[in-house]
Amino acid sequence: MKKLAKPSIPTTIYLQGCISLLVLLSSINAHGQTEITRWYNGKSSAISITYDGGTINQFKVALPIMNKLNLPATFYIVTGDISGSEDIGAFVGRDINEIINESRTVPVNRDNFFERASAIRYVGSMEARLYHTRAGDMFELGKFDEAYRHIQEAYDKINSGEIKPDNPSNIYDNPDVDITWRELKEIAKQGHEFGSHTVTHPQLAIYDDANLLYELEKSKDEILKNLGPAHTFSAECPHGSENKRVMEFAYKLHPALRNRMPEPFLEEINRWNRMAPGTSSKEYVQWQRGPKTSTTIEAMNAWVDTCLTHEKVWLVLTFHGVDGIGYEPKTEKEVTDFFTYIKKHDDKIWTATFKDAVKYIRQRMYASLTQTTAGKASGGKIAIELKHSLDKELYDHPMTLKTYIPNEWVGATVKQGDTYLKSKLLNDSKGRYILYNALPNSALIEIIQR
Repeated sequence: MKKLAKPSIPTTIYLQGCISLLVLLSSINAHGQTEITRWYNGKSSAISITYDGGTINQFKVALPIMNKLNLPATFYIVTGDISGSEDIGAFVGRDINEIINESRTVPVNRDNFFERASAIRYVGSMEARLYHTRAGDMFELGKFDEAYRHIQEAYDKINSGEIKPDNPSNIYDNPDVDITWRELKEIAKQGHEFGSHTVTHPQLAIYDDANLLYELEKSKDEILKNLGPAHTFSAECPHGSENKRVMEFAYKLHPALRNRMPEPFLEEINRWNRMAPGTSSKEYVQWQRGPKTSTTIEAMNAWVDTCLTHEKVWLVLTFHGVDGIGYEPKTEKEVTDFFTYIKKHDDKIWTATFKDAVKYIRQRMYASLTQTTAGKASGGKIAIELKHSLDKELYDHPMTLKTYIPNEWVGATVKQGDTYLKSKLLNDSKGRYILYNALPNSALIEIIQR
């Protein structure tokens, strides 16, 4: 926990992304000391449940289970698949026939690779799209020659007639997605977050700049128009891309990406990384796990147990298919049992949308506290000013504070401005303290002796 030692005069501590604790003045006891707890509501760890693709059973099967247990989720949707979307996918650039004709005499090379890899998805063939996907996988792995080879082979087969257009309209309706924007808006009202998973789910790392921007910008615009700005905070670029160029483009449009969250205080362990989360020395560990069809419920529950053991851990779960529909689906029973196990530990684990978890972590790491301690001169009050240096309009999540009170106090009332805040009087090894939630960059917080 971030700590503020008991000062004799108003003192400000700037965390500003620092991992270690900065104490300006020491104290022989905890009285008057205030801490921003590592997690909201003083929980010991956090979990974010996320879904990719917007397949129908995420909403028909998993969502009712989560609502019953009062667990929020983040859904990353492919906006071109949603009924009523204005943009459903397009190639931005030269006439595709011109690119195909050119490929007969000019092989794929470093200079034309991105244009051709972008255009291949719009030649009217599902088989050609599969070549795009395989090339993207190779490119992400740094196997550039293999990526070039896949795109070259696709154009060779188009030119020889082996790959024939089977969908000249280039409109690919995903049968696993069957939901409207009106329905998504109602789900958002229930406390769930939505985010972009692009317009058509391409391999962005092998798209040229114009088409990469189209996928990111049009998807964001569609969400903004239909769901509002609250659902443009985070996004997930398809195929788990961590490509530097893609991340740079995406971060210009979204404050947070599930793909990457480069922060000096955060250890990132992606779905394919086998690093043990308890071994990191950083203040936070974002531990991503992706349940597959073969993943046992025992293994999934063990992820939750790890959260209970290591308070730094923020477990970010990535689900795709549910109950037979979508990639690597989990059954309804597995989803029910797993979410029930998470809920069982609700007293210790904060289950939050991806957006809320990011906001809280960043706000805490870039927070400052200015405090005047209790005493006769202050009339039995502790006054605290809570601020952070981030965008005040964007970063507005309540923060949980823990303030130790003097032994002679029977209890305390907490106010922020004219608003009385809910609080709990608790004890730990350092003494009695008040636990409460307050808004940053708002009115002065007063803890008044009772």
